[in-house]
Amino acid sequence: MPFAYYKRLKPKQKKIYAQSDAISFLRLPPTGILRPVLSQMEEALKEGHRERTEEKVQQFASYLCEMLRSSKVRVKVLERRPSNGGGELHGLYEYEPGERLPLITVWMRTARRIQPVAFRTFLRTVFHEILHHLDYHLFKFEDSFHTEGFYKRESSLVYQLLGKDASENFGSKAL
Repeated sequence: MPFAYYKRLKPKQKKIYAQSDAISFLRLPPTGILRPVLSQMEEALKEGHRERTEEKVQQFASYLCEMLRSSKVRVKVLERRPSNGGGELHGLYEYEPGERLPLITVWMRTARRIQPVAFRTFLRTVFHEILHHLDYHLFKFEDSFHTEGFYKRESSLVYQLLGKDASENFGSKAL
């Protein structure tokens, strides 16, 4: 069942939405190389090291894109989440065809308390923004919509990388 905003889409957009919604799983090749990077990312985030966190997120995104045979993406990790009356922004994917590499921006500290974001929340945001990138560069969609299939692909990545018990592998609660 499409999300409520589906009704406002133009016919071409509805076609892209349906294509996205139809893909519910993204199979990864063996992920052993990613696990140490995730552990290092978690450590850097918990210690509040922005540059090291950014380095590990970039390394993770590069490995993942390479594994999936997708084009590269740049990553920027910033300190404090921007917020307004509508809430806090967790991540952002920026892509303009023909310009520089696409850019993923994530924030490592909450807007209100300015404390490091919980690792599982941060990681889920990273996955989410990478999926927007994959929609454009792996699946070749002209747009990237939040569909049920999109969220299922996100969950499939989390499950494949972290398994049922993320707390056992990475010191965080299970996703």
